[in-house]
Amino acid sequence: MHDPTPYPIRLADSIAIQLGQLSEHLAQASPQHAAQILGQVLDFDHGILGRITGLMSTGSQFAKTHSERGILPPEVWLAVGRAANELDTVGRDLDEHAGTLRALAEVPGSARSASPAPVASALVVRRRR
Repeated sequence: MHDPTPYPIRLADSIAIQLGQLSEHLAQASPQHAAQILGQVLDFDHGILGRITGLMSTGSQFAKTHSERGILPPEVWLAVGRAANELDTVGRDLDEHAGTLRALAEVPGSARSASPAPVASALVVRRRR
């Protein structure tokens, strides 16, 4: 029997499921693999965060057009546009740290064990109190 759900809706559902699976993998990953996963996710040009930002930007254009025609309230356009802008800002902020993640992802296990033990940052120490 033919599934009446349009392909883009099925695609969005599939991506959401895969993101959930990726989250589970990240939660169980070693530091090196977690850094690889996060590096790929946060790659603003080719990663998930950049692509979602682009998707929201496209959604903002859709909402703008339909708000101007009176089909959607202007608040919808403003909210979607704000989300796109915030994702862009966050993505660019995180992009500054991509090199650190790539470096951790590339360090072989034996080199990590030979280096001195990592020291907790002040942020982590405060969190434990």
